[in-house]
Amino acid sequence: MLGIYNYTVILTYLGMLSGFSGILCAFEGQIGWALNCLILSGLCDVFDGKVASTKKDRTRSEKRFGIQIDSLSDLICFGVLPAVIVYALGGRKLRVLACALYVLAALIRLAWFNVDEENRQDFDTGRRKVYLGLPVTSAAAILPLLMGIGTLRHWPLHIMAPVTLLLVAAAFLTPFAIHKPTLNVRRKPKLRGSRRRRRRKDHDANA
Repeated sequence: MLGIYNYTVILTYLGMLSGFSGILCAFEGQIGWALNCLILSGLCDVFDGKVASTKKDRTRSEKRFGIQIDSLSDLICFGVLPAVIVYALGGRKLRVLACALYVLAALIRLAWFNVDEENRQDFDTGRRKVYLGLPVTSAAAILPLLMGIGTLRHWPLHIMAPVTLLLVAAAFLTPFAIHKPTLNVRRKPKLRGSRRRRRRKDHDANA
């Protein structure tokens, strides 16, 4: 079969299936479940790169396939799904234009990212440290927060959600630098007593 099916892409595939499930939920009017699927897709995206990096013997084709499949999945999960959720809220016709421009901006950004990432990996095999513009995966946090707070505060979400999509779409294409967050795991400090005991043993051995 065509494609890659090892463990490095499992989370990407699961994230895409979650995004597609969210689209179906939104069409059925189940906005809460659609938002849950969006959040789940975001969690899959957070960890898929870390999982892929554990495989040290990936071929060039596998790395490039990973870049492409990740962006295609992102377009479904963080491009189409948020737009469908906002469209399902109803309201003015502005939401149709806002949703369309949002998906277009996500598409352009992801295509540009693919080209930029492949060019970067030609001379730098390490992890990317800086993003230009707002990553599309940020929709997995922005939209659920807006919907959650807006529901509690009784905001007019049928107006605020399309406006938010337009602002986020503009941020996708604006070339400002964002440093990629990293998890720094600190080593557990050794006890001074253990060092003293070790030095004493070394001294007794040399005596």
